[in-house]
Parts: sequence; C-alpha cells; structure tokens
Amino acid sequence: MIFTKRKLTIMFKKLFIVILTLLPVISMAQSENPQVMFQMRNGKMYFDNAYSLNRGLKKDTLYNRALNWFEAAFPYPDKVITIADTKKGEIDGTGIFKIATSSDGHYYWMKFAVNISIHNATYELKVYDVYEKPIEPGISNEYSKIEYRWWDYRQGKPWSSEDDALFKGFNDDLNDMMVSLQKAMSK
Repeated sequence: MIFTKRKLTIMFKKLFIVILTLLPVISMAQSENPQVMFQMRNGKMYFDNAYSLNRGLKKDTLYNRALNWFEAAFPYPDKVITIADTKKGEIDGTGIFKIATSSDGHYYWMKFAVNISIHNATYELKVYDVYEKPIEPGISNEYSKIEYRWWDYRQGKPWSSEDDALFKGFNDDLNDMMVSLQKAMSK
C-alpha cells in the first residue's frame, strides 16, 4: 500500500479527531476517583503546616482572631477548647465534622485534635488524633481511631462502599477549614 502525502494528511486528521473525541472521556475516568492525601506520622493521620502573614500582625491580634475563628468554625456540640493560653499563643481543642456518606442518610462524625500555635506574623496549624463515628443502622456508634481504615483504603481494601465519600469528605472539610482559618487570620 502506497501512502501519498494527501492520504497521510487525511489519516493524521482522522487520528487527531479521534484523540480529541476520547480526551474528555479519559479525563472523566481519571477524575471519578480523586486521590485523597493525608500525611502519616508514626502510622497515624497527621496534618501540620505553618503559615506566614503580614509582618505587621502581632501575636495578641492573631491569637484573638484564632480563638474567635475556633469558636465559630465547628457548629457541632462535641467541639471543645481545652487550652487557650494567651501568653504562649496556643489554642488546643477538638474539632468535628459531619460527613454524609450515602443518600440513605448515613453519615460519620469525624472528631480530631486541633492545635494552633501563634507567633508574630505567623501561625502553625496541627490536626491529629482523628476518630470516626458511623451513624447508620447495624454499626456500633462509638468513636474509633481511623488509621487502620485509612491504611486499608490506601491499599485498595476499603472497609465499606462509603469509604470514598468518607475520606474525600474529610479531605474537603479539612481543606475548607484551613482556608477559613487563613482568611480569618489575614483579615
């Protein structure tokens, strides 16, 4: 079979059109299973990040902003501030998210420790000691550590069909929480 320049051009155009047609399908297939990422430290879920702000912001101002933010950030009853030390610039407490995992009304409470350390023009946010509490029929409604479940999920062995929604929901809520705190601190 002899290919002329015209036949080759037509063939490449058809191939290009097929590739352009399949590209959205390939992209959709990749975006259906978002990659959820959590830091792990000593086998436990952990988040730690430092933020720099305007140099003119003083520790006292930032401490008050962080305390006000914490009190408003978690509207659920299990939220608790355990340490509010103005001198050290430290706030410790418990945050909680409600994460819907199915259209049947199943959801999880995700409870975790939050530590905010404040300095002049900077602060550090830590999230650790993550617990889950399923609210659905037939399952114990007690808080339990989530690391084993996260480990199995990452190994491709989810405990439940709701694990995708649970971990993606926690990841999304954690990201929203960080953005919310950053906005409050940099006003």
